[in-house]
Amino acid sequence: MAKMLSRVAPWLASHKDGTAPAGTSVRTLGGSDTSALRRLALQDPVANVFILSHLRAAGTAAPTSGGAAVIGIFNDGILVGACWTGANLVPVQLDPAFAGLVAAAANVSGRRYASAFGPAEPVLALHAELAGLGHTAHEVRAEQPLMTLSGPPSVEPNRELALGRLADFDRILPACAAMFEEEVGYSPFLGGREFYSRRVEGLIRQGHSLVHLNPAGEVVFKAELGAVTPDVTQIQGVWLNPLYRGQGLSSGYMAAVVEQARKIAPVTSLYVNGFNSRARAAYQRVGFREVGTFATVLF
Repeated sequence: MAKMLSRVAPWLASHKDGTAPAGTSVRTLGGSDTSALRRLALQDPVANVFILSHLRAAGTAAPTSGGAAVIGIFNDGILVGACWTGANLVPVQLDPAFAGLVAAAANVSGRRYASAFGPAEPVLALHAELAGLGHTAHEVRAEQPLMTLSGPPSVEPNRELALGRLADFDRILPACAAMFEEEVGYSPFLGGREFYSRRVEGLIRQGHSLVHLNPAGEVVFKAELGAVTPDVTQIQGVWLNPLYRGQGLSSGYMAAVVEQARKIAPVTSLYVNGFNSRARAAYQRVGFREVGTFATVLF
């Protein structure tokens, strides 16, 4: 790999138009590329849990019925990098030197992306290239520690956390929407409720929604296992009701999430905003340790 990349670097400055140098090709992956994409992603099953989870569910690297696709970078016919292009952009083992090629290919669709997220270096390189193509970001979170826990939690789990139930969907959905708006600054219902509602319902049906409702039926805490493989789960959507913040509850709830996640896969992961020192401290108390750095660009 290192030798191949040393051949790529010299042409980076001269291929800002997205054209590929000799020996390198860029194309949308199809079903026949599924095994190659899986092998590529398994080089780092924690960082690439999103695409591995997709491949587990879909069974193919081919474009989805909704128009999402994976752009592949090939060197002498070998898949050496990729990027999911759906509502979001998610690089897969993508060397930053290929960011211009991926950005040019992603731009052709005319799609406006909600975000780019994943390992910091390729995400920030994609942002730089996309900015030159007119994709303006409204926020760049350049430092998001990627954290994992490979054993049981270090604190006692809160036993009141349970799997979300469809019977409680009308209570869980507003909490999920509140988390989303607090995190990204706008409502997930912009443009309609259907897509986001289906996402939340799907997580409940899969047993990947975790929630504690108080006796009045209000959500106190919730989280989801947003990406799941037999090896790794990724916790997403962590939210504690503002009425219960500052009471030292987060660690117990997160320990309970880990306890549930370990029933599915041995490694539990998450990524957190670098500026959120309180959340980072809570995760560290539970036993999470930093293994890398993600970045998120919100367009």
